Amino acid sequence: MSRITDTFEQLKSEKRKALIPFVTAGYPYPDITPALMAGMVEAGADVIELGVPFSDPSADGPVIQAAGDKALAAGIGLKQVLAMVREFRTRNQTTPVVLMGYANPIERYEQLHGSGHSAGSQAESAFVRDAAAAGVDGVLVVDYPPEECADFAARLKAQGMDLIFLLAPTSTDERMAQVARLASGYVYYVSLKGVTGSGALDTASVQAMLPRIRQHVKIPVGVGFGIRDAETAKAIGASADAVVIGSRILQLIGDKPHAQVVTVAMDFLRGIRRALDSLEG
Repeated sequence: MSRITDTFEQLKSEKRKALIPFVTAGYPYPDITPALMAGMVEAGADVIELGVPFSDPSADGPVIQAAGDKALAAGIGLKQVLAMVREFRTRNQTTPVVLMGYANPIERYEQLHGSGHSAGSQAESAFVRDAAAAGVDGVLVVDYPPEECADFAARLKAQGMDLIFLLAPTSTDERMAQVARLASGYVYYVSLKGVTGSGALDTASVQAMLPRIRQHVKIPVGVGFGIRDAETAKAIGASADAVVIGSRILQLIGDKPHAQVVTVAMDFLRGIRRALDSLEG
């Protein structure tokens, strides 16, 4: 079993919901990420989603786009992101880390560090090899559709890593079934039509959608896009297995001095953790 599966099994036995914060690697300071990851775990995070900066992130709203632009300007690429995970692993061997991003940085990594083939080709994948060695537990590639991912999923699984997919309000039963065949760890339900950080969260529609997803998907379902505070986290946590929070954290830490970034993120996440733990099992 992967670290992600272990974590969700443990949470299920404790009748608790997973808290999954997202931060962009290298934001708001190039050297802050490993300490920020450790602080978020101390504040109650169960899984960390680490965004790989990319210049054209189609699913991300202005907050995450701006964070990615700043990180890219500071020279943060996939190689540096893997180094951050390695550093985090020197102090934490148990909390799962999921890389979230787009195909382009992975394909470029293969060109620079591997055989020049894509991550899903028959040749050895430098990205899969190096991500596993760094201590990555899962990969979510927004623009890798499930129908093109069978080889990639198998390569990750062979190294103990999970391939995580997005589902959306527009996902058909056929797409859910496709995802269910390949996904492991958890699936990430995008609660809004649009990009991250946009619109008002409609908790009733999320609660109505989750049983439909679970007809096909037998692994945990996390919900993100639009969760901004303890109240919305608790409302989503009542029916989801995990809540994912990204844009709000980046907003809170974006303008803070270096010495305050970790504390601000921890204070925010402690409030979310308390709200989730107040749910009746």
